[in-house]
Amino acid sequence: MLRREDILPLVPHQGDMCLWDEVLAWSASDIVLRAHNHRDPAHPLRSDGRLRAVHLCEYGAQAMAVHGGLRARQRGGAVLPGVLVALRDVRLHVARIDDLDGAIEATAQVLAETGASQQYGFRISHGGRLLAEGRAAVMLQPGQ
Repeated sequence: MLRREDILPLVPHQGDMCLWDEVLAWSASDIVLRAHNHRDPAHPLRSDGRLRAVHLCEYGAQAMAVHGGLRARQRGGAVLPGVLVALRDVRLHVARIDDLDGAIEATAQVLAETGASQQYGFRISHGGRLLAEGRAAVMLQPGQ
């Protein structure tokens, strides 16, 4: 299992904007992560005292970044930043997540990739209940 201090070098977001706390498992094709911060009153994505389910898309995108970074390191390459360019087939099954006790978990799976882009599917759940699912595409930014 990887902890937050192992995740931070893999994502462009730092401090409280790094949303994942743990990597529970990963392989070349997928990753499983856990976060506990969705109840934090100081969560950087909160507005009007709530953390809305739409922000689970950012959790999904960061799951992709963590997985991409782990895969790059495993191959001996550099961790490349990416720019989120598309979200597709996103389904939100709740309105908000700040009222959920316990951790949230995500799975993300590589669906397609080239040297310059990646597409992943993601699913985020809480206690076995599906909260959000969708696909996301990123363009990688080599040399930055």
